[in-house]
Formats: sequence, C-alpha cells, structure tokens
Amino acid sequence: MEPRNFDGDADRPRSAGAKQTGRVLVIGPYLRVRAGGADAQSESHVQRDAEARLDEAAGLARAIDLVVADAIIAPVSQIRPATYIGKGKVEEIAGLIKTLDVELVVMDCALAPIQQRNLEKELHAKVLDRTGLILEIFGRRAKTKEGSLQVELAHLNYQRSRLVRSWTHLERQRGGFGFMGGPGETQIEADRRLIQERISKLESELKKVQATRRLHRAGRQRVPYRVVALVGYTNAGKSTLFNRLTRADVQAADMLFATLDPTLRALNLPHGGKAMLSDTVGFISNLPTQLVAAFRATLEEVLEADVILHVRDISHEDAEAQQSDVDAVLRQLGINPDDSGRIIEVWNKIDRYAAEQREELLNIAARRPEDHPAMLVSAVSGEGVDALLAAIEERLAAKRTTLDLSIDAADGAGISWLHRNSEVLSKELHDGRFDMTVRVDETKRDIVVHRFDAVPRLSA
Repeated sequence: MEPRNFDGDADRPRSAGAKQTGRVLVIGPYLRVRAGGADAQSESHVQRDAEARLDEAAGLARAIDLVVADAIIAPVSQIRPATYIGKGKVEEIAGLIKTLDVELVVMDCALAPIQQRNLEKELHAKVLDRTGLILEIFGRRAKTKEGSLQVELAHLNYQRSRLVRSWTHLERQRGGFGFMGGPGETQIEADRRLIQERISKLESELKKVQATRRLHRAGRQRVPYRVVALVGYTNAGKSTLFNRLTRADVQAADMLFATLDPTLRALNLPHGGKAMLSDTVGFISNLPTQLVAAFRATLEEVLEADVILHVRDISHEDAEAQQSDVDAVLRQLGINPDDSGRIIEVWNKIDRYAAEQREELLNIAARRPEDHPAMLVSAVSGEGVDALLAAIEERLAAKRTTLDLSIDAADGAGISWLHRNSEVLSKELHDGRFDMTVRVDETKRDIVVHRFDAVPRLSA
C-alpha cells in the first residue's frame, strides 16, 4: 500500500469495503525538523525517510495479521501534551476511521498513557503506539519459556504505566468486612500491586535463566569453541545467513521479527576449526527500552561473543539509518560498535543488485579503511560466504596464540586437559612423545607455556 501524506488538504480516502476483522489505520505522526536545528541533532531517526518509516510501521501491523486499511503520514510541528497531534488532525483522522470502518489505530510513535487515553476517547477506537505494537509481535513470536518470560516482563512494565486514574472502572474500592474493614484499596491500587508482584516473580525467574545461561557459557568455554553472534536490523537476513553458514533450518521469513528466541549452532571454519554461531532477535529503530532490559538475558550471548557479525540489508533505502539504530542498541548493551577487532560488517542481499551496481558496491567496500572492512554476501545465493568464513576464522585466530609442545604419551591427564582447553591443530607420535600444535586463548596461554614448556609458533 502506498503511504499518503495527510497534511491539510490531502487526497480524500478511498471508500471502505466490507468490514474485515482486525482492520487498522496506521498513522505516521512525524515531527517536522528544520535542517540544522537543535532537534535535528538530538533525534537519531530524523534522517530516516518518512515513507520508509511508515512502510515499516505498516509491516509491523501486518506481522500480527492485521489488515492495513490505510497508512498515512501526519506531519507534526509540535507534540501536544494531550493528544500528541493537533486537534484538527484528530478530527480528520476520526472522520477517516468512520469512512474506512477500522477497529484499531496504530500511532508510529511512543504515546504517554494520557495521550493514548485521550486519543481513544476522541477517535472512538482502540489506539496502539509503537511500543505496544512491538510488544504484541514479541508476545506472538516467543516460543521458548525464556522468551515468554522476557516478553511478559516487558509487557507488564508497559501495562503498569497505562493504569491512569481517569479509568473510572479502576476507581472502585475493595472494602473490608463489617464495620471495621475501612474503605479498602481502590481497584487501580490492587491492579498495580498484582502487576508488581508478577513483575517481581518474573524477574526472579529470569535471574535463574541468566544463571543457567552462564553455566552453559562456562561449559562452552571449557572446550575450544568460540562464539560468533549475528546482530542487525530486523529483516536484514540474519536467519537466512545463519542457515547458510550452519546448514540449519531456522525459520527465515520476509517479515519483521521472524526470529525471536536465540539459536546456537556449530559453525565449521575453513581449516577444520569450529565455533558456535548465535542468531539473536533483530533490532529496530526506537526499540522499546523495556524490551532491551527484558531481553538482556538473551542478548548476553552477544555481550560474550568473540566476534560479532553486524548484518546489514545493503539494498534497503534506509540502510545507513538502520546501521545507526543497531549501533545505538549495541551502545545500550555496552558494546562499542566501532570495535573493528570484534565486529565485522556484513553487507547482505547483494543479489538484488545488477552486475554494474554490484561492482560499484565492491569499489566502495575496497575504499574502506583496512581496520573497518565490509564483507559483501548474498545469504540466498551463497556469494561471498566463503570469504566471510575466512574473515571470521582470521579474526578468531588473532585473539588466540599458536603453541608448539612435546608431551609424554603416558601423560593422559595432560593430553586430556589440552583437548578440553585448547584447539589441537596437529598431533604426531614420535618416540613415545606427542608433538602437538595447539591454539589457546590469551587467558590460558601462560598455563600451557609453563605446564608443558610450550613455545609460541613464529608463523602460525
């Protein structure tokens, strides 16, 4: 559906057909920002194309099977405390709702509880803001117990802020028994208490999840497998690339937030080594802070990763803005997006370009600084995947030391320790001793050197 600009004398809406379940009107109330103004520097999304933002919001609505009756841009010169948009626009949208016969209005912005309530009163329709819409998607997509816990926690924190006193059905009081009971607590106070109790329980359960994940990571660290994590904007092709690299069958669909629960698979490297590849939830512009906090247990896989692949849909018209959004979330997690020793930028979907355009992309990538390379790949066709695997292997090897040593073949405990705590590159038996070449983490280098008289290999 082509987004339409709804500003003053905009085109009249087309006539509504038969009523359908879940019909929704998507509104893009985007601030007009003067070039070079103070707001232009404070808002991270001002460079994003308005129509692309609206198209993304409509895609979010379709992701939970809503029928988008129309999607319109409603430019806002100033945010109104009561309704976010101006009174005139509220009246025009109310008329549009009647004409299109929709049941739900999605506002592509973060609404304060009072703004949401006032809009619902004025428009006579249910109103959902961007945060609420993303929470609804996450609620549907969570499959594991961990994912469900995280979504429920985020949803309850969101709901708690929506309990405003002007909701009269929440003002009823629960009295005591007889004459000594007193007035009791209001329904809104009871609901807040119940929500807080549930939040506390969920936080306790998530701490157990985090402890379990720490145990799993500690187990992986005892073997020579390193962790590579995929991050990127939602729908950038992470899951398709994950399947290509690991020959897995993780769901990969052309929809926003197709993957929610984290997935780990073995990754075979070109020279026989192995790593663990982690696919995580996609990021998005204005990702609700409740979700960043709730999904921190899941995103700890990214925090602990040795190498992070930032997958970008380089064919998207807002690719630069999407990169900025992902970088912002990484900073929220305490990861420096400019850490070239840890992050590899992957330009995905090059199969969408013609030969000449692809050559131009290659030239752009070639001109990038050596410490900030870009790997061009197509997760669909497999083009560039071999080069990406080689880059991953090189990056992992750079963080490890290759050592040569000789150990008595009778030292079973020592040989077993080396297999558990290092990557054994070669092992040959000569005169009752094993000549071995191993690759170890920096944290275990000194242990191997002192225990086995190992010496660093000059050219690994």
